[in-house]
Amino acid sequence: MLKPLRFLLSARKCSSFVYRMRYVNRLKEDNEACAAALQTGRVFLFHRLAPLLQHTGQGTFRPATLISSDLQSILENLGSDRSLLKESVLIGCSEQNQAQFCLDVGDLDQAAVEAVCEGKFIDLRKAFFLLTGAEAPLVAKGQALLRWHQTSGFCCATGQPTHRNQAGSQRLCSSSGIVYYPKMSPVVIVLVSDGKRCLLGRQSSFPQGMYSALAGFCDMGESLEEALCREVAEEVGLEVQSVSYSSSQHWPFPHSSFMLGCHASVSPANTQLNVDHTELEDARWFSLEEIISALQVKTPPKTGDQPIIWLPPQHAIANHLIIEWMQQQQHSEARE
Repeated sequence: MLKPLRFLLSARKCSSFVYRMRYVNRLKEDNEACAAALQTGRVFLFHRLAPLLQHTGQGTFRPATLISSDLQSILENLGSDRSLLKESVLIGCSEQNQAQFCLDVGDLDQAAVEAVCEGKFIDLRKAFFLLTGAEAPLVAKGQALLRWHQTSGFCCATGQPTHRNQAGSQRLCSSSGIVYYPKMSPVVIVLVSDGKRCLLGRQSSFPQGMYSALAGFCDMGESLEEALCREVAEEVGLEVQSVSYSSSQHWPFPHSSFMLGCHASVSPANTQLNVDHTELEDARWFSLEEIISALQVKTPPKTGDQPIIWLPPQHAIANHLIIEWMQQQQHSEARE
């Protein structure tokens, strides 16, 4: 069974948080209010779903955000008409109560936009290794919403075009009256342990040397526990003894997943792996020392570098699960 869920909230003024949440909700429901907020908001730029990043001067990167009025001038100078800015999608509200939007400018020349904005469009998978601040989840949300709009232009019941509201939080088929909302597919991701080691696997599509926690989509009608036990049995041939919930995360790949992160234990007497190679290229047990070493690798190895084991970026829930396990092991060893 799952452990009781505990929410760990950072210190904040509740009234300020409530205000921002209600403000964003009002912008979703009021087209005129959202259009007005866009005029003074900040916009995250994408080019064919790749976010625009800028060097910070300290050797790190951050998402490039532009004030709407400045962006409007840039777009017009690059040959775009004034209507492009209206395609911006609402993604949140800053702590300064400024509405935040995202916009894909894939029809414009990439190099020209990069030059005038002093940044570079970088594939999101690579960007996750470059972003160090709290903006990464916001960039992921922006890309997911932009992709949803690009792939949801027609009603599945009538085949007629759908039309978005100003915020981009929904699409409507005027013929059938069906309202479509962005969706996430539930995925269970689990770090399995035998008490001394943790189990990681890799798919053939992973970059060379990268291992991660086991994961799989939940089937219709399954509980979280059932999906977890099934995936572990299918992929590595192990039977789970116990499950504990850790945390959740939106993940933009492959097409917006809702990651439900868990820890699971198996009997130390039954740890022989039987890997399904149609699911995984490889899976193996890792000691605490190996995990500590792999966590030291902060950037993916370059082509031609000596092969090493490395782990998902810090923004990924798999990284969070691995660090939780490492800290638990270190605490256990300190008590022995």
